[in-house]
Amino acid sequence: MTPRILIVEDDDAIATGLALNLKLAGRATSIARDGDDALRQTEAEDFALILLDINLPKRNGLEVLSTLRASDNVVPVIVLSARDGEFDKVAALRLGADDYVTKPFALAELLARVDAVLRRTQASPVAPVAPPPVSGPTPGETQLGFGDVSIDLGQRVVARAGEEVKLTHLEFELLVFLVRHPSQVFSRTQLFNLVWNQSAGSVRTVDNFVGQLRKRFEDNPEQPRHFITVRGSGYRFDP
Repeated sequence: MTPRILIVEDDDAIATGLALNLKLAGRATSIARDGDDALRQTEAEDFALILLDINLPKRNGLEVLSTLRASDNVVPVIVLSARDGEFDKVAALRLGADDYVTKPFALAELLARVDAVLRRTQASPVAPVAPPPVSGPTPGETQLGFGDVSIDLGQRVVARAGEEVKLTHLEFELLVFLVRHPSQVFSRTQLFNLVWNQSAGSVRTVDNFVGQLRKRFEDNPEQPRHFITVRGSGYRFDP
């Protein structure tokens, strides 16, 4: 099946030009003219990639990206923007964007970036090194925890110092998996495949989810004690 790319762009000339050139490159496309339309289309269809402009009517691109990630949609996203400010780039990448391209862009370069993201996200998954996680309780296991954090597996409720912490479905899955496998190092690809059983999408999204866990459960997210980056390898959970 030809991967379908969603172009989220309110400038008609840019949108139709991108669609035409992607079609010539063998890619199927759809176009959304504003942020709300983009979210409606992503709810109705699974896209291989989104080209997302920041300056959009109704809901800007960063809001669209934030909403996608908050709903656990891990579709790869390349942000397009006429703004070259460092703040926008950092914000987009922290929200889970896979790349950031500043307008005006060279078409050949953008198409090469599209190809690179699609190659990376549609690659065959790495063979697992640990058993797939079970989110519900196994026999005799109803609670997990570390430090002042408690995890009720049956109710899928997480609390820190007695206060409930709201997590999305994928955040909960990642937390439970890591706590169940202390002191083991997992690559981004292994976490992407083992935790969420995903073979399409960007493994860099794992960075965003680990960052969210650090914000919720680390005393100092910039110097984490539990959710550790292992340079060149991936992540490790230390109780």
